[in-house]
Amino acid sequence: MKRMMVNQSRRDFLKVSAAAGGGLMLEFSLPLAVAQGSVQGTAQLPEVTAWIVIHPDDRIVIRVARSEMGQGSSTGLAMLVAEELECDWSKVSYQFASPNEHIRRNRVWGSMATGGSIGIRGSHDYLRKAGASAREMLVAAAAQQWQVPAAECAAERSVVTHAPSGRKLSYGQVARAASALAPPKDVKLKEPRDWKLIGKPVKRLDIPASVTGAQIYAVDVRLPGMVHAAIAQCPVFGGKPKSVDAAKVRGMRGVIKVVTLDDAVVVVADNWWRAQQALKALPVTWDEGANGKASTASIVEFVRGGLEDAQAVVARREGDMDAALAGAARVIEAEYLAPFLAHATMEPMNCTAWVRDGRVDVWAPTQNAESTLATAAAAAGVPQESVEVHKVQLGGGFGRRGFQDYARQAVTIAMQTDGKPVKLMWSREEDMQHDFYRPMTAVRFKAGFDAAGKVTGVWIRDASHSIMARVRPAAIKNGVDLHALGGLADLPYSVPSLRVEFAMRNSHVPVGFWRTVFQSQNPFFRECFIDEMAHAAGQDPYEFRRPMLAGRPKDLGVLDAVAKAAEWGRPLPAGVHRGIAVHDSHGSYAAAVFEVSVSGKGELRIRRVVVALDQGHVVNPDSSVAQIESCVVYALTAALYGEITIRNGRVEQSNFHDYPMMRIRDMPKVEAVLVPSGGFWGGTGETPLAPLAPALVNAIFAATGKRIRSLPLKNHGITVV
Repeated sequence: MKRMMVNQSRRDFLKVSAAAGGGLMLEFSLPLAVAQGSVQGTAQLPEVTAWIVIHPDDRIVIRVARSEMGQGSSTGLAMLVAEELECDWSKVSYQFASPNEHIRRNRVWGSMATGGSIGIRGSHDYLRKAGASAREMLVAAAAQQWQVPAAECAAERSVVTHAPSGRKLSYGQVARAASALAPPKDVKLKEPRDWKLIGKPVKRLDIPASVTGAQIYAVDVRLPGMVHAAIAQCPVFGGKPKSVDAAKVRGMRGVIKVVTLDDAVVVVADNWWRAQQALKALPVTWDEGANGKASTASIVEFVRGGLEDAQAVVARREGDMDAALAGAARVIEAEYLAPFLAHATMEPMNCTAWVRDGRVDVWAPTQNAESTLATAAAAAGVPQESVEVHKVQLGGGFGRRGFQDYARQAVTIAMQTDGKPVKLMWSREEDMQHDFYRPMTAVRFKAGFDAAGKVTGVWIRDASHSIMARVRPAAIKNGVDLHALGGLADLPYSVPSLRVEFAMRNSHVPVGFWRTVFQSQNPFFRECFIDEMAHAAGQDPYEFRRPMLAGRPKDLGVLDAVAKAAEWGRPLPAGVHRGIAVHDSHGSYAAAVFEVSVSGKGELRIRRVVVALDQGHVVNPDSSVAQIESCVVYALTAALYGEITIRNGRVEQSNFHDYPMMRIRDMPKVEAVLVPSGGFWGGTGETPLAPLAPALVNAIFAATGKRIRSLPLKNHGITVV
């Protein structure tokens, strides 16, 4: 492993520490940023496989290629390796794999992207094989030392035992010899019934450092001689600086340089506060382009226009929809709307970049280190092999940190700082007003019923922004963005006739992946309209869904599980009402029930939330429960308050005072019900969010008799008490 050492004399260290106001200046030696701060310098230790490094004292380091943004995947991924490795879990730690080594070694660690709940479900097979391969190599090395057949040896809790003689060798004693062996070409993985670690609640490896403050986030990075950058991007998306009067701030204390980018201006100073104050004083005139008069109202009108667009394309067609509606005894129709949403990560966008002597080092809170590396190389004009991305813990991600705008900016600025490392940090206002937002979407439904109240057909028209049009245009086929239609085009309910149509409506507002992405707003539309259909048919919303899901045992199973756990059908206290919803996404299945009461003044009291999740195989039940609870916080924040609005082409919200978050006092009781059916590996971090908003809104309808077809709830006079 190559290492990048930042050398610093004691005198320089003391000088820098004093300049930092007495705070500790961290000195990095990080080809592999150590997540929990307990393992460093693995380069000289025996690498049994690319994933596993074993110390002579039997400590085991498992490398993690994905990013950790608080979801616990680093522990889950390590568990997959450790299960097959047959090691002593108490001696396991993890370490982020080096993106530079990844490129040099022909992408040896597979995908480094984290998003779409892909971590465990996308890498479980090769991680378990990595553990199994290492175990066989350790056993073979011990057998060679004893000069006995490997078949007579077995491994357990980091010890290889020769059964006939009772001799034992620890992994640390044979690791170096094992590292010299060729990995087996094929390995047999354990059956689920034989798992000792997977499926058991395990304490997360990253929690101690997070609790004690030892955890290193990108915002914590300090390097000798580092300068700081504050940025102001054109407030209107697509605009650019017209004029910048840098002379007005050059004499301000600490200011080093003013940098003009294509769409932004930057002040570089000796600390961030001085850079930000100078930035506020910097006279800038913006060229707002063609979007300076755009507003939420104009964008809503534009998006809703897609519902009338004769050019809308058909994404799915079953049966004769025209005949189904024309011959129906009753037709109901409804239109739904969801707003733009911001990610509002705890840690604003930031990146530290160091460009010198043809080399680039980047410390970034990224969800895709490979993409960050490629972005940095392109920005600096160097080969990818000359770039290292030092991975650190993320202060929240939710899809936002898969985009590389902040990394590109940091490297571009660092190229103008005379070889000094520069930390770029966005203000909260910049972070809120220059996001890649969850797309605004409008959907219209029609459903036909015969005289007996049975469904004859369902028609769906979706008008939405397309994320894929920007990031992966090849995914759009014949004008259909199936990503934008998640949960609609793949409607799980069986109906005699179905037609799903799509109208792409892209405004000037940049859109991106948001937790569960379209599987957050589309379930709100779909499951609320299914509720409308149930009431139109005069049926219980739970019982109405069941026969239409008869051909979908996983969906039906999780629906039944949540209804059972919530005691659906049990009489509730006066004034308390239920709502239900079900949805599958990211390889898993989830359903939710809310119990609420609503006063005549719109005061909402959420009495209980029950969420059932079938993710196939559960790696760490504690993490799964935590993710369900996290989804409840995130979904309720969005449903109750979440709304990004546009005025004069720019985002109006700027901080948490006008883009509020859930408060602890408002958090309801959450009952997480894990119902793993086995046989597959699904996602956990996103799927439980999908049914939450519709279950809540359906419960509010049961309590008030009023349909809410747009979010957030604050716009309908609903307040949490």
